[in-house]
Formats: sequence, C-alpha cells, structure tokens
Amino acid sequence: MWIIGVAVVTAVLIMECYAARVKRILNDNMTLSYIVVPKNVDTLTDIFTQGLIYGRFRYNGFDWDWKKEYPDKTKDNWAVGVGGSFIYKSAYYKGVGATVGIYTSQNPRHMKPEDVKFVKAGKDTFSRYKVKHTGHFGLTTVAQAYFEYNGGKIRLKAGRQIFETLLTKSNDTKMVPNSFEGYSITTSIFKKTRLEAGYFTRQKLRDHENFHDVITYKDAYGDSWGNNDDGAVNRALSYENFLSAGKSVQHSLAVVQIKSGYIPGLSFLCNYTTVPEVVALATLEAHYFIKNENYDLIPGVRYIKQYDRGAKDIGKLGVAVANLKARPEGYKDPYRVDGALRAVRLDFRPKNKIWWGRIGYSQVADKADIIAPWRGFPTGGFTRAMAQYNWYANTKTWMVRGVFSLDRAGIVSGLKISLRYAVQDFDDKKSGVQADSRVVHLDLLEKVKSVPGLYLKFRTGVAQADENTRDINGDIKPDSSYKEFRFEVNYLF
Repeated sequence: MWIIGVAVVTAVLIMECYAARVKRILNDNMTLSYIVVPKNVDTLTDIFTQGLIYGRFRYNGFDWDWKKEYPDKTKDNWAVGVGGSFIYKSAYYKGVGATVGIYTSQNPRHMKPEDVKFVKAGKDTFSRYKVKHTGHFGLTTVAQAYFEYNGGKIRLKAGRQIFETLLTKSNDTKMVPNSFEGYSITTSIFKKTRLEAGYFTRQKLRDHENFHDVITYKDAYGDSWGNNDDGAVNRALSYENFLSAGKSVQHSLAVVQIKSGYIPGLSFLCNYTTVPEVVALATLEAHYFIKNENYDLIPGVRYIKQYDRGAKDIGKLGVAVANLKARPEGYKDPYRVDGALRAVRLDFRPKNKIWWGRIGYSQVADKADIIAPWRGFPTGGFTRAMAQYNWYANTKTWMVRGVFSLDRAGIVSGLKISLRYAVQDFDDKKSGVQADSRVVHLDLLEKVKSVPGLYLKFRTGVAQADENTRDINGDIKPDSSYKEFRFEVNYLF
C-alpha cells in the first residue's frame, strides 16, 4: 500500500533527528503517560521560563474496502493525515500552572470534497464540516488550554482539557483528541481510591476545529456535521428537534466517577454521567483478582442503567429517540430512552506477562439504544471491536481476545500482537440497526527501542455481515461487510 511507503519514508527521516530524552510514553490505547513534568518554582518569573514543551509527530493512513457499494450511501474510501501536536506545560508556582496544546492534521492526499461523506475510519484526519463550508482540508485546533491547581492529592482544572472516564475519553487514535471545555477535579485523598468529577459546557470531537454542544446533532437547515456528529450520536436529539420541543439547545455534561482498589483483590468503579434534562447513565463495574502461582484469573462485570431525564419530551413529537438513527421500527417504546446494558468478562494473565487472553459477553436490554457520544464506549474493554457500535437495544455480543508480546518472548524486539474476534447478534426486526456480523481485527504494535519515542502501529479489520437479513418491514438490510487497513507512525519528542 502506498500509505505504508510514505509512512516508512517519514519514519526514516524523523529517526535522524530524534531527541535523546524521552518525556512521555505512548500506551497501547494511544493515551500518553508523562515521565518528565515541570517542577515547582519559587518565583512568578520562572513559571513560564521553566516550563516544558512536548512534541508529537503523527502519520495516519486509512483504506476502507466495502464488499458491496450502495449508490450515494457507501463507497470505497481512504484518507491520510500528517501532522502532530505541541503541548506546553508551565512550571508550578504554589501549585498553580497552565497547559496549552495545539494539534494539526494536514491532508497531502485526499478524496474529492464531494466524496468526504463516504469516508469512514479516516474521517477524523480532517473536518467534514470545514470541507463542506469552505472547500478546504486540513485541521488545526487548540484542543487543550487550561489553568490548573496541583495540590498533590487534589488537582483542579479550568478550561479546555482531556477528561478520561468511562464514557468521556480522548480516544486519541487518529490525529486530534476529543476534549471538553469546563471544570474538573481529581483527588486521591482516600486510600487506593481515585475520585473524578467534571462539569463541561462544550465538547470538541476529533474531526472538529471548534468546540460545540455536548449532545445535539445539528443537522438542522442542512447544516450537516455540526455540533455533536459523533458516529454514536443519537440523531433524534438534534438541534432542530430540541427547538421544536421548546427545549434549550444549550446543554452541559456532568460526570462523577469513583475507582477504588481499597478492598484487597477487588477493584470497583462507580460512574454517573448525565446531560441534565436529557439523559443520565449510572454504571457499576467490578473486577476480582484470583491469584495463583503461575497465572491470575480476573472475572469482571459491568452494568449500565440509562434513565430518560427529558429526551421523552422530544419523543412526544413523534420522534424515535430510542434509536440512534431515529428509526422507530422494532422498538417497544420508541419515544423514551430508558435502557440498560450488562457485560461480563474473564481475563487469563500468566505471571510471565508474555501473553494474556480475554473472553467477554455483553447484552443490551430490549428498550433503548445506549447514548454515549463522548468517545468512551459502553462495551469498551468487554466486547467492542474496532469501528463497531454494539450498544443498540437487544444486541448480544461475544468476543475473544489475545495479546502476545514477541518482545518479552525474546522473538522480535519491541513488537506486540493483538487479535480480536467478535460475534455480534443484532435485533433483526429493528430497521435502524445493522445485520448480524462477525468481526476480526489484528493489531501489530512496535515500540522501536533503537529510536526512543518512535512507535509504529498496523491494524487490519475484516467484518463479514449477513447478506439476507430482513427487518420488521420485510426489507433486506444492507450488507455491511468490509475490509479495513490502518497504518500509524508516532514520534514523541
């Protein structure tokens, strides 16, 4: 593939100019762990001069090949993003500091502007909204800009920030992270317990330059790809429908999460995420560690309860708020968003850490689809496969996953392999839900030890969907089978 060729050449060039000091580590989920951080200073004049700059070069290439194309609905597509980020963190004076992060994704090659609506996985390398309204590709944004108080066990942030909880994540797997604007507090004053709370008035999705509402899908008046147009957004909760229902179109997002390992052998998580007067989700999750001499067994459970806190007012207009695509067919009560999700998993982790395995299962209640457009996935870590949304009502999913470290096995330095296989049983009757499918995807991740800060990642996914599934209306559901290829280069300096 030509995208791999371009990326390899780029990687060779940056190897010639890498910095010796590693200030951050890239984790498998593409989040960053900071090793070197600014220190406390004694004078105000040093707060900026003693700060640190963190750089990141990125390349992302995507190819998507549909098994069957549908006129004006699907088309084979591809995308390329080249760019990165610069993050400046000031030093701390009496615990007070600031952070600014500028991100960019440029598109040296891209599809025609009129074809951007067909781009799937690669859509986050540019802004479809910008292309539609200006005709220009390329995406540059200030995704982080906040003041912070760091008191050791208590941290306060105000401004644009990344907020990693169960349902709110940066999901920084493309070029630009998902981030939020508002206030947050994180504390670890309780033993082996982390408490996080956030109140946000705006969100910026990965393919947007500007911040926008946290819940409304702004397709009003032909303004496609405005506001929250995440792939998992509930399109019935649109800007226009809120206006029609006489409801405010200015919304906030409030999150409280407690994660604790205080009880020996047990870890648990409690999360409450809500858009007041629209929807609320309460989550309980627990994992128990069964330790043996040569391996650990870790069973886990997750339960999410979704409450209608006002979305039903839009449902009273005859809008099917229960389905993410606003299709009522097959739903018992299509005009409310009350719902639930249950998931279980079992991890097997040998002590040698050369490999580990997981089997997971999830089941969504036959009520409403789960609403989670903040890039944290309700089935993530249990049954979600790459590029899949499996939290539609009455969906059952099995997944098996295995990870093998060729590095720890002494076979290939720095290389890790991850393989997942998922069987997704969707509700055939629901017209707004895809047909059943089987998905397999393979990840190859390499931390190039000879070049500190350089990471390579290759991903491929194959989805095979049922071809003759009929919905409640007797119509055959589209064949959503495809093959997908991704290649990514990250260099941290």
